[in-house]
Amino acid sequence: MPPRDRRLYPWSVQGAIQPVNVTEAAGSHFTDDTGTRWLDLAGQLAYMNIGHTHPKVVEAIQKQAARLPVIGPSFANPPATRLAEMLAEVTPSGLDHVFFTLGGSEANEYVVRMARAATGRLKIVSRYQSYHGSTLGSISATGENRRVFAEPGAPGFVKALDPYRYRCPLCRDRDACSLACADAIEATIVGEGPETVAAVLMEPVTGLSGLVVPPDGYLARVREICDRYDVLLIFDEVITGFCRTGRWFASEHWGVVPDIMTVAKGITSGYVPLGAAIVNGRVARHFEDHYLGAGLTYAAHPLACAAGCAVMEVYIEENLAERAARLGGRLLGRLREMAEKHPAVGEVRGLGMLAGIELVRDRQTREPLSPQRTEAPVTPAMAAVRQALNERHVSTLSRWNLLVLAPPLTIGEDELEHGLEAVDAALETADAEVTAFSRS
Repeated sequence: MPPRDRRLYPWSVQGAIQPVNVTEAAGSHFTDDTGTRWLDLAGQLAYMNIGHTHPKVVEAIQKQAARLPVIGPSFANPPATRLAEMLAEVTPSGLDHVFFTLGGSEANEYVVRMARAATGRLKIVSRYQSYHGSTLGSISATGENRRVFAEPGAPGFVKALDPYRYRCPLCRDRDACSLACADAIEATIVGEGPETVAAVLMEPVTGLSGLVVPPDGYLARVREICDRYDVLLIFDEVITGFCRTGRWFASEHWGVVPDIMTVAKGITSGYVPLGAAIVNGRVARHFEDHYLGAGLTYAAHPLACAAGCAVMEVYIEENLAERAARLGGRLLGRLREMAEKHPAVGEVRGLGMLAGIELVRDRQTREPLSPQRTEAPVTPAMAAVRQALNERHVSTLSRWNLLVLAPPLTIGEDELEHGLEAVDAALETADAEVTAFSRS
């Protein structure tokens, strides 16, 4: 008799979940306790960029564990020093001071603290269609409704509209985007009082809260607005960093450089938990003669940083940014072909190897196939899509009415095609709901 599972699982009703028990993994697949191999089109939570059990990273962790498995965060250690230097070499110009954290939530938590200290201002502007983490500050910065589970949240966080053109209340029915969504950022800053706003915090490409790619000109406009009011610009690249979108960082597609960047996930490809807040000289100089009131017991952990150094080498040696751009074009092309034949597909969005399919009951009304509320029960139609993928042993990310694909950047072309065939078949179950809805 197997041991009782006493875990409480995140973001779920405990009695409604039946987790797959994973026992081993390699490359683009993981294996459950029945011996069944699953194709990992999710990259777990969009972090398994270099694939499972890459030998270079496994070896680096083993060697570091034998040499210096742990040391306190107030000490320097060689892997942390080296990784900070490697990050400074690949991040956009000027981002060259690194504060290591345990993951993305903590990175966003601490950049809020740093931005407030460096500017002497309180307020942080973020967007409604966003997720920045689950600690008190990062969940308060979050716009999508997972934040309600922590409310009342921390003070000083205000929200603005997103560049979510498919559902934009400002210009979704116009022929072209007017960038009114960027102007909404300015209106929020002005409405709150620029002298009270420390920073604007946003994902360059929205992650699992919509997979929204901004229109050209949007990030540049936001950069201009922040400069006009002397407000710091923070990019949350926790999901979009480290070659995922076909560049080292998603913001590079538009040539816009923030004052602060947060990263995690792909920094170690998830092998060991690690995150970082990377700041420019303006922010770093403030702490030359002011106290940095931030710290974590396991910050700059040697095992994590050793893994990060090895993962960085893999990105470079295997040219994974270029590979993500090439395979990402194929991925998005195939999904758009599916959209032409599946009436349940409202829109396909993405960049590089980060792609989302938004499913609807009706293309005209754009009614979601399942409500865009985290606590809302998944509709039978959306559950059927998920089940169809599970039956084919293909793992994707699914939230609300979205299917999100973030496979390892090392995935084989035949493996990718196999996964896309499973997605194509699963979408037929959603089409049945559209047909039934149109007849009602």
